[in-house]
Amino acid sequence: MLFSRQDTIVMIFTAPIRMALAAGLLALGLQWAYAGSDAKTIVFGVAPGPYGDMVKQAIKPELVKKGYKVDVREFSDYVQPNMALANGSIDANLFQHTLYLEKFAADKNLKITPLITVPTASMGLYSHKITAIDQLKKGDIITLSNDPTNLARGLRFLEKLGLITIKTNIDPTKASERDIALNPRGLVFKPLEAAQLPRTLDSASGALVNGNFAFAAGLKLSSALALETLDENLKNVIAVRSEDKDKPFVKDIKAAVESAAYAAIINQPGSVFSQFQKPQWMQASAQSQP
Repeated sequence: MLFSRQDTIVMIFTAPIRMALAAGLLALGLQWAYAGSDAKTIVFGVAPGPYGDMVKQAIKPELVKKGYKVDVREFSDYVQPNMALANGSIDANLFQHTLYLEKFAADKNLKITPLITVPTASMGLYSHKITAIDQLKKGDIITLSNDPTNLARGLRFLEKLGLITIKTNIDPTKASERDIALNPRGLVFKPLEAAQLPRTLDSASGALVNGNFAFAAGLKLSSALALETLDENLKNVIAVRSEDKDKPFVKDIKAAVESAAYAAIINQPGSVFSQFQKPQWMQASAQSQP
């Protein structure tokens, strides 16, 4: 193949330019790679509802003061936030209570652990068809979460409301609808994916909806027919990988939650968080204040 004198000149001058451009792109690529692995970025995983707002409004500002960048990633279910935490896609999550975390981690053999308990919106019995629990009648459908931990939790709540009795010879934290001994009103219970429960209110007589999904669906705690009183192990926790428990960024997350600034946002009159049930450590802290 023959080249003209003009072609030769162009090749001579463009070759160094191409080399310089390639070197520049390589340097830029390395810069992006370092930025993407920034140890000062913390990624939180949350489920739909108020806990993403809790991270953004009450936790993130304290971490930003310490030089962190905080990203919030929302997941649509109760499975992926833990899987993402275990595989390193996120650094912490906030959506689950201790009972759920412990069972999920054991079932999936995941090395994740609770860090600190936070104020939590309780499960509620909601209805668009009735205005009081005593209006429930034979054949009425009640929907509730189908994951084993929250199914058992829902059944215990229904028992406290006097709607059912659970068999005495089983572990109530592992109860399923098959363990209902007495159902005096003849209600029908339908376990479903937790995120779908608010949508059933147009067809079912009632639904037991976890606090985060209730808020995500626009349901107010004050509109529930009844609200659950949360045991400590049913209050939500921030979870981290077990190997990270003693790392500086995890200690800084815990310190942010324990800060006076966090408490001020949670306790602000009229805020959504002011209706949440506080963990014991926050109650004790409040009582010790002069």
